[in-house]
Amino acid sequence: MLLDTLPAAPERALDLGCGDGRLAALVLDGRTSVSEVIAVDISPPMLARARERFWGDPRVQVFEWDLEEPLDELGEFDLVISGFAIHHLEHARKQSLFKEVAHQLRPGGLFANLEVIQSATPELHATFRRLIGREMDDPEDRLAPVEAQLTWMREAGLQHVDCLWRWRGFALLVGTAGPPSPSVVTRT
Repeated sequence: MLLDTLPAAPERALDLGCGDGRLAALVLDGRTSVSEVIAVDISPPMLARARERFWGDPRVQVFEWDLEEPLDELGEFDLVISGFAIHHLEHARKQSLFKEVAHQLRPGGLFANLEVIQSATPELHATFRRLIGREMDDPEDRLAPVEAQLTWMREAGLQHVDCLWRWRGFALLVGTAGPPSPSVVTRT
């Protein structure tokens, strides 16, 4: 599903909370146009695995980065992806992160967030946990409902925002950057 949503020819990609680099690798395999991937995570074991995966690949740079920190110094991107990372942030930070992502995306760029989400009821969430083999939630999880996250993405300025796939407590949330604002012309 993620590969089906990617832009036709992205050049620069950002992987937020890259883990071992699995999503970045999918992007590189699926879009040969990608010439640079910035992969960030805060976990030393995950960074080590990502660095090992991309050893010798000049297209990929792996950095230690806390998603609590602003993204602006990372530059602009045609594609921003995240897999099972943003749900660890407080809701206010999720909202500000979505704004940063919208600002960092080039016109027509895509944000694709594969995420753990809040189930509609505690009973449905308990079923979800049972099906994925968890007795309890991760104490670091800050789950938000799909509808709230889609609203936050729209409020951040992303367009064509949707939940393209969902299975119980997992979802793929996407949005695109709009065209640049037209210049204001002042006549005297």
